[in-house]
Order: sequence, then C-alpha cells, then structure tokens
Amino acid sequence: MSEFFDVIIVGAGLSGISAAYHLQTRCPGKRFTVLEARGSIGGTWDLFRYPGVRSDSDMFTLGYRWKPWRDAKAIAEGSSILSYVREAARESGVERRIRFNQRVVRASWSSERARWSLEVQGEDGETLRYSCNFLYMCTGYYRYSQGYDPHLPGQESFQGRFVHPQHWPTELDYTGKRMVVIGSGATAMTLVPELAKRAEHVTMLQRSPTYVVSAPARDPLTELLRKRLSPTAAYGVARWKSVVIGAAFFHLARRAPRFAKSAVLRGVREGLGPDYDVDRHFTPSYGVWEQRVCLIPDGDLFEALNGGRAEVVTDHIERITETGIVLKSGRELPADIIVKATGLELEVAGACELTVDGRRFEFSESVNYKGCMFTGLPNFVYTFGYTNASWTLKADLVAEFVCRLLNAMRAKGADRCVPRDPDPQMPMVPWVDFSSGYVQRALTRFPKQGAERPYRLYQNYLLDLLLMRYGRIEDGVLQLSAASQAEAQAPADERSRSSAQNERRRARVG
Repeated sequence: MSEFFDVIIVGAGLSGISAAYHLQTRCPGKRFTVLEARGSIGGTWDLFRYPGVRSDSDMFTLGYRWKPWRDAKAIAEGSSILSYVREAARESGVERRIRFNQRVVRASWSSERARWSLEVQGEDGETLRYSCNFLYMCTGYYRYSQGYDPHLPGQESFQGRFVHPQHWPTELDYTGKRMVVIGSGATAMTLVPELAKRAEHVTMLQRSPTYVVSAPARDPLTELLRKRLSPTAAYGVARWKSVVIGAAFFHLARRAPRFAKSAVLRGVREGLGPDYDVDRHFTPSYGVWEQRVCLIPDGDLFEALNGGRAEVVTDHIERITETGIVLKSGRELPADIIVKATGLELEVAGACELTVDGRRFEFSESVNYKGCMFTGLPNFVYTFGYTNASWTLKADLVAEFVCRLLNAMRAKGADRCVPRDPDPQMPMVPWVDFSSGYVQRALTRFPKQGAERPYRLYQNYLLDLLLMRYGRIEDGVLQLSAASQAEAQAPADERSRSSAQNERRRARVG
C-alpha cells in the first residue's frame, strides 16, 4: 500500500523550498511532502564545496521574493547561500515536510485513477511507495552524481592529482602547489582567484574565451536604501532594479550585439590594463549572451591576473604528461594538481523514469507549455530556471502558477490537467538556444518549444510574470477535466494510514 499525498515535491534545493512555501501558504488544504535524494537541504549549494564557490547572480534575484536577503554582499559565497536556504526552510516550517535520503526512481501516471504512483529508493536501499495527484519536480537540470569529465590524452601518466570541482576533496591541500584549471566557465573563474591566494601559481587553460563582467560584491544603492526603508521595501526595490537591468542587458545583447560586445570588452580592458591581450583571452567568437556571461565580484579574477599569481592560457591540449600538460603550441604547463572545471552533465527531472498509462514518456517527444509543463504529461510540473538570469526568479513564478492551477482545479472539481498538443504546422525549436557545450550535449533529451505562446519558452522574467502570475489558467491550451471521483479520491482508510505514517516520519526527522 502506498502513502498518498495531494502533491509530492521532488527536491529540497532552492526550487523545492520555494515550492513548499507557496503550497502551504496559498493551498493550505493540500497535503504534500518533499522527497529529497540527499541527506540535507540545499541542492546545488549543499553539493558544491570547491574553494570560493559563490553565486553568479546577485542575491536580490537569487533570493526568494518572500524572504529578503539581508547580508551585506549582493554576490554571495556558497556557504551564505546555503545558510539562507536552510533558514528559509526552518522559519517557514517547510523543513518539517522534507523526507531525506529518498530518491524517486520511477513515477507512473494512471488516467483511470488520476494519480501518480512513485517508486522511491530509501536510505538503506529499501523500496518505498507513494502516490499523489500532482507531481512537482524541483530537481534542477544537471546530474549530481557526476560532472562532465572528458578523457584527456595521456592522463593516466600524470603523477599529480586530478580534481573535479563538483566533488572537491575536503582534505586537498593545495598550498604552494602549481595548479592548472581546465575550463573557462563560471566555475573556473570562481576557482582561479581563490586558489591563487595559497597556490604557488594557477593557470586557467581554456580552448576559447568567455565573456566576463565585473560587478561590486556590495551594491551601493541597496546599502543606501536599507538606511532609509524597511528591509522588505529595500529588498523589493533592489530586486526590481536587478531584474530590469538584467533584462535590459540581455535585450541589448540580442538587438545590438556589436555595441554589447564592445561594452563588455571595454570593462575587461579597464580591469586588466592596456597591455593585456584581451583579444586572445577574453574575446569570444560568439555574441554576448549566446552563452552564459560570467560575473566576477570586485574584479577578483582581474586582480589575480594583474598580480601575477594567475594567468590565462588559450590553447588546446596535446597530451598530459607525468608532470603537466603539453599544449598544441608546444608550450608545457607544469602542474601538481589539474582541476577539470569542464562543466556539467545535464539530465531531465532527476533522471526519473516516467510512464503514462503504461507507456514510457520521453521528454524529447513533448512540447513545452509555459516553461514548466509538457504535452502528454498530466498533473506534472518541472521547474527549470532562466539561463540568462537567476534560477529563483523562475522558480518562484512556477510555484505561484502551480498554486493558482491547483486552486482552479479544486474550484472546478477537476483532478486532471494536461496541455493539449500544438498545431502540427507550428515550427518547433530546441528547448534553449544556448551554444554552450554542456547544453548542446544534452539537447536531444530535452523537450521542444514552439514558436508561439504558450508553447514558447521565454527567457524573460517580465513576460513570464504576465503569463504565469496573471494569465488565465484555462487558456484554451491547458485542459482541466475530472475522472471518476470514486477512483480519483484516496480511500479514507488509506488517508488515515498515510497521516499516521507521516507523523511517525516527522518525529524521526525531528
């Protein structure tokens, strides 16, 4: 016998905590739980522990709309973000709803019963079973068990140590070591200035450059607002300021790419000085925001490069030797430690196997609806944040939309919702239009998006705000219907057993 809930949230990271908060606030009659595969709250911010780990979004947008960020730094360290997320879960009471070390392996939808049946792997390998009317995935978009770790020619001969940032060894002492960080993304640019504080020398080895923008770790306007306004009001103004500036920058990059590129590179030249080869090491071949732009606080990367403690090398690897890396140019980089900041492996919905009425569901065969639902997949929402802005901005909007949807279903007496298929003549495009390697490697596993709303996936908070917070639920595309009420409702004795089991589990977590 499975334990029944109205809603099951999967994942207790930034998205999952937001989802749970909104559910208990806006849908107080719904019984729900949060299943977390790991043993603690925090998701990404609990997993990543490499030196210097921090956000590459400001905390006024990475923070929740409903919980002001009060720390002085707008660009925060990972430990501060983790503390914030856990504090949000504790203060809101969401923490009591979470069941840890429970990985959702399979989920099967029955149209006859209007219910999901979940197979969950517990801490000791035992199989647990749950059922719910609505499944809400907040699992992020990359594989937690392993990052992208390409084989490098000759790497078996290296006598030093290889490290991947996603699983940084806590015991690693890099003091006085020669280090090479392979990669040019946000992780590499975060690691280099931090490693340079203790290492003998750090080289960031990249095949091609990435756009970099420096911003103050503390926001002067917000500090002024906090002196004159309440914390909530100051946070609200700072949040909207960041939203508008970010959206304007992205819009400028798409509408005036040459101007945007010139502006970004001008900032890099100001940070590195007139003699630095910015054209080679910091000028990508693509346009601004065709891949994610890296944000560095207070120009810390520029400072490390100017001080000689670090350098950027743009070249290709010929082979790994016992003592370092030989490049295509013939140069050899000596290394005691090689860090593979080579990126992420993406996966959809935590790699959970989904079936609908006995047929395996493939995301690649479905079409996006409002950036969170999918054709052919009933009573299912998946939070996927922005690629050009803070993840939490989208997570909060999706949570609000889910609550509106659930309340609309209750008012109508519906127990099933699913987006209808688009017109077959509508052009389809990939899920996202980023050219980053980690995205391109996984695109065939992700849904498609249509050319028109609501099948189009906007990377625009303002448009999504109108669509998800104020748009009609029954818009002619999202279909709400009722199955047999006798079969759709959980039996009274099952609900009773479920409530008792839930109380026992909460006691154990406490």
